[in-house]
This record gives sequence, structure tokens and C-alpha cells, in this order.
Amino acid sequence: MPCNGTFFVNSPKMTRILDHIIDTDLRETALKVASGKRITPDEGILLYERGDLPVLGLLSSMVRKRINGNYAFYNRNFHIEPTNICIYNCRFCSYRKPAGDPESWDYSHDEIMNMVRAFDGKNVTEVHITGGVHPAHDVHYYCSLVAKIKAHRPELHVKAFSAVELDHMIRLAGLTTEKGLKLLKESGLDSIPGGGAEIFDEKIRKQISNEKASSEKWLNIHETAHRLGISSNATMLYGHLETWPHRIDHMNRLRKLQDKTGGFNAFIPLKYRMANNRMSQLGEVSIIEDLRNYAVARIFLDNIPHIKAYWPMTGKIVAQLSLFFGADDLDGTIDDTTRIYSMAGAEEQNPSMTAGEISSLIAGAGYEPVERDSLYRRV
Repeated sequence: MPCNGTFFVNSPKMTRILDHIIDTDLRETALKVASGKRITPDEGILLYERGDLPVLGLLSSMVRKRINGNYAFYNRNFHIEPTNICIYNCRFCSYRKPAGDPESWDYSHDEIMNMVRAFDGKNVTEVHITGGVHPAHDVHYYCSLVAKIKAHRPELHVKAFSAVELDHMIRLAGLTTEKGLKLLKESGLDSIPGGGAEIFDEKIRKQISNEKASSEKWLNIHETAHRLGISSNATMLYGHLETWPHRIDHMNRLRKLQDKTGGFNAFIPLKYRMANNRMSQLGEVSIIEDLRNYAVARIFLDNIPHIKAYWPMTGKIVAQLSLFFGADDLDGTIDDTTRIYSMAGAEEQNPSMTAGEISSLIAGAGYEPVERDSLYRRV
């Protein structure tokens, strides 16, 4: 495979190469992708089951090139994790601690504002706020926090609170989803991250995270946010009890919602990590499976503009490899401000990269690095 993104273009030559795929059904699906047509869920499952890695790399890079050219994006961001105390106890989670545990934390507004002030004078454009679902903090508590951040640094994009957090904090205040989101937007919330989606299949979800917001609720919260002009991301936790059809079902629900609202900026596959949780006996899927998953996601999710390789989860090398398999975004600089994946055993125990380091990682793969804001506008 060439070490740059310029090889993967739609052309008669590429069509002839795809014509040589022996598997008839796979060849027909590949030619459909090459011609820019949407594939069906059954064809998505076929790609997982019978598409070898070179074919998936070729097809996903065609789609990537069609949507995002030779660009690969990143931003300058930092995370705030207000608490790891959580009312839920998901089997895959390595992050949650009960109140009173020596490894638990619950930062006050003043402590959080000190974290924001630590970036005063630094060239950052986004703060990403997410953490545990605290039993006592309602939407008014978080509206106050967002308003304080915006008052201190108005230009900072606040991307905050997964749908699972939003579900609890809004219900705790006795409000409808729409009313709660409106209050947050009025307080300065700019967008919401994609966490808490896990896997949408209800049977698998019941086995790994029975207590938290349902698949239907997650989708409803994002749909409501999109209707209010709040864009969001979407995630999928993979590599545990789910099968390939479960992944396609998950992505198909996202694709249908995106057809309806157009509000998703990016899709982020999140790999299950085995350390320090109650599902450790499952182990972890291979890097080959990681790349296969990026590729199928890029091909199937034809209406979500960006596929993000979250490097604190994948590690830097796999993130770079993912650019050859459909990913076009490496997230941001992070500056060692997140512990969610490090607590689960990810390679990046102190995740931090400079903008220059991310640019070099992208350029080293033959792509053009583009610094972006949170809405993928060039900075």
C-alpha cells in the first residue's frame, strides 16, 4: 500500500482493480462504493465478514478522499472531567468510583475554573467536559458552570456532557429534554460529545450497561439537540460482546438520524479496553480489527462527514494507520487532561501532543494536516 493518500481516487483504473475481486457479492458491493452509491446494512455486514483488509483500505480511502480530500484534521483542546462518581456501574467501565473511594473525585466549580484558568494565554479553542453521572448535580448546576466558563473565556468552544449525563441532569431538575437543552445552550453550551452510545442493540446494552439511558433515549437527546442548533458527535463502543451485525445496526440508526437532522459532525469508534473492569476476561480485539472497523464505518456512514481516530484510546501509531482506513481526524492536543482511557489500560497513559507533533504524524502518513475549530472550520 502506498504511504500517502493520493493513490486512492475514483478512476477507471480503480474500477478495473475492483473488477478482479473474486467474491461476486463483494465485488458488486465494492463497485457500488466506488461509484458513490449508498450500501445497505446487509452489504455493510458483508464488508465485515468477507472484505479483507487491503480491499477495505482501498474502498474506505476512496470514500475518505471523496468527502475530505487529502486533509486530516486536528484541534487544540483540553478536557475537564468534573467527577468520576457515577450512579451507573457499567460492566465495561474502568473509570467509575463510588463516593468516598480514595480514587474518586468531585471537583467544585472553583476547582474547575482553576483548570480553565490554567489555559489562559494558551492557544486552545475547545474545552471538552464529560465525566461520571453524579447523583446530585442537576442541569442548573451545570448551566452555572458553563456560564462561568463562557464569562471567563467567551471564545472557548464548550463541548460538554454526554447524552447519558444530560438525561440524568435534566430529569433531576424535572424538565423536558428540550427545555434542559435550551437552558444549557442559553448558558453557553456549543455542542455535545458522542459518549454514552455504547452499542445500541438492546440485548447487548442490557448485558453491559443495563442501568443507563436507553438507545432510544440517546438518539432522542441528540435529535433534540440538533433541532435546537446544537451539533454533536456520535460514538460506538466495540470489541466486547457485540457482533458485526450489531455494529452495523448501531451505525444504521446513526445514519438514519443523520439523514433526518444533519447534526452529527463526526463518528468516533471507541475500542473496549480490558483493564480494571468486570469484563476483562473478554480480552481486546486486534489492531487488524480496529482498522477493519474504521474502514467499514467510513464506507457505511456516508452522511457523517468525519471519522475520528481518538488517539488517547488507539495510541498514536494506530491513529496514524487509521488514516489509510477512512479516518480523517485525530482529535486534539489534549494536554494530559483525560483519565478515562488511561484508567482502562490504553497505551497513552499521559495523553498529550503538541500541534506540531500531530501535524508531523499526519504528514508522515502523506496527508495534509489542517488545524480546525470544533465545527471543522479551518483555523
